[in-house]
Amino acid sequence: MASYLTATEALSQQQFAQNADLPASQATWANKYRGATIEDLDPPPALSVSPSDLISTAMLAAYERDYTHLTVTSSSKRSLLGYLSIPRLKELLKEGAVKESDSVAVAMQRFNRKRGTYQVITMETPLEELERFFESETGPNGEQRPKQTFAVVTDASRKFVLGVATKADLEEFVKRRPA
Repeated sequence: MASYLTATEALSQQQFAQNADLPASQATWANKYRGATIEDLDPPPALSVSPSDLISTAMLAAYERDYTHLTVTSSSKRSLLGYLSIPRLKELLKEGAVKESDSVAVAMQRFNRKRGTYQVITMETPLEELERFFESETGPNGEQRPKQTFAVVTDASRKFVLGVATKADLEEFVKRRPA
């Protein structure tokens, strides 16, 4: 007579077998996130501004939606040019380095396209990989970079910005999820 496993038993056996092959840190991540992806974070849709928009307009839009980062896209091509960090923008305004009547182009952080490839983060990216992205001080090509606090979520072909995932979003997900 054949014995059948329940779905829960089968999943447990599969996860145990997969975790046995992983290094200790990856096994910990796998247990922490249990197969969740960025889509499970339920990131809000991206709010993009144009480099020609006023800083005051961008600040108001960020406050209305409680966003800490805005993506900056080209008005004509809709290509991703960089981002606007609201905490950094507040510092620049306080120091007097920029004014609210200045354009976003003055305060935005531009992406360095000459530096090489960057890591593509999509809605299907596992949360383990997102955590590695936040914690790592090396880029996809092994170059040194500062730790990241947010990731721009795009489609697989990098044509559309779908959202922004922050390190705080990841931490909140872990807190909400039962152990």
